[in-house]
Parts: sequence; C-alpha cells; structure tokens
Amino acid sequence: MPEQITFLRRVIDFLIPRKCPACGRRLPISDKVICSECYFNLPRTNFHIFPEDSFIVRKYSKMIPVVGVASFFYYTTKSESSKIILQMKYFGKWSFAEYISRLYTYEIKDSGFFEGIDVIVPVPLTKKREKERGYNQSYHIAMGISEATGIPIITDAVRRVVFTESQTRKSKEERQANVADAFRLVSSAGIEGKHVLLVDDVITTGATIFSCAGELLKGGVKCFSILSLGHTRHL
Repeated sequence: MPEQITFLRRVIDFLIPRKCPACGRRLPISDKVICSECYFNLPRTNFHIFPEDSFIVRKYSKMIPVVGVASFFYYTTKSESSKIILQMKYFGKWSFAEYISRLYTYEIKDSGFFEGIDVIVPVPLTKKREKERGYNQSYHIAMGISEATGIPIITDAVRRVVFTESQTRKSKEERQANVADAFRLVSSAGIEGKHVLLVDDVITTGATIFSCAGELLKGGVKCFSILSLGHTRHL
C-alpha cells in the first residue's frame, strides 16, 4: 500500500524542503530520498542478468570463485549518480545507502541473483576512517539488502588493517597498490563453506573487492557474489 502522507509531514516538507541528491531539485513529498525521475534514469548496468559485462568476472573469476555480480548503476565522476555516492559516503547520509540498496534489491530480487547466498559481508573501513566518518556506508548498503532478503550480515570476519587513501583520483596501478594487503581474516565463524555476498559502495578497478575476497578465502568461503551500488563503466 502507498504510504499515507500526513498533514504534519506536509507542513514539515513545506517548511524544510528536501532536495534530491542527484539533480538538486526539490524532492516531491511522495519521494523519500531520490526523485522518481532520477531514480528511473540512473544508468543501470544489468550485471545481475549479464555478469560477463562486468570486468570483475573477466578479470578475477579465475582467481576467486565468483558466482554473480550486481551493480545498480554505472558510476562516473561529477555525474548525478556520483552525487548520490558522495552524499552517503562523505556527508552523513547513511540512510541513503539503506534506502537505495533496498530499492535496488527489490528491483532485481526476482532475477534469482540472491538465491543460494548465505551471508552478507560488507567491505570494512579501518577503525580510524570509520570513527572519522561515524559509519561504514558499505554496512548500511548491506543493511538495505538484508532487510529486503532476510540474509544475515557478518561484520567480524575480516578487518581492514591499513589506512588507505581515497581511491577517487588514483590511477589503476595506484589503486591496486593502495589496497594490497589491506585486510586480515579475523574469524571464519559464519563464513566457512558459505556463499558470501561481498558488498561495497563503488567498484572502480576491483582491487578492494579482490583483496578482501582473497583474505576471506582463507576462512574457507565456498564462493562469492559481489554487489555494489556504483561500478565504473570501463577498466
């Protein structure tokens, strides 16, 4: 059923207008986080249907057991889609991550992408970075997925042990070096013999995902599916 819009909500929305993080226009009262026009116009990847279109499969499937890949939209800097990521990553809008990932999960749920997945592991931040930011956006993306699927989240299997700088303006080689040996297995409880959904906000070169997955394999993970909101169009 459509959500009932109360009089109080209308008053608050009038006094404190909300803006769409993608286009910057005033958000219609019927829309929660992103306006309907921007949501439907996001450049979808459709990797959940055609995983071979993602360079993750082409580049890493021979080194890590990748079952499937799903990314909501193609990510390019200074685009409307990048504004969504920036808001949830650097401006405290962790609720955006939960809401948008939940919508995306419902959108692809009938494709069978989530079938067979046992647990969700969000890519962790270092303690220092998470303390500075106040949250891990990948965890909140995982929360939205978990709410829509019922798949449990595990956050204590692996930790990030080196402080890596932002990947945004680095070359491919610099990005790969930036996350090399960045993760350490903490516990195999809950992941041994499991099909793990590894979740991150944006996949650029895949170096972060590969590094994290490689460490999780030491805990006996059977195979991986990978999900992100953003994904660079070309490697």
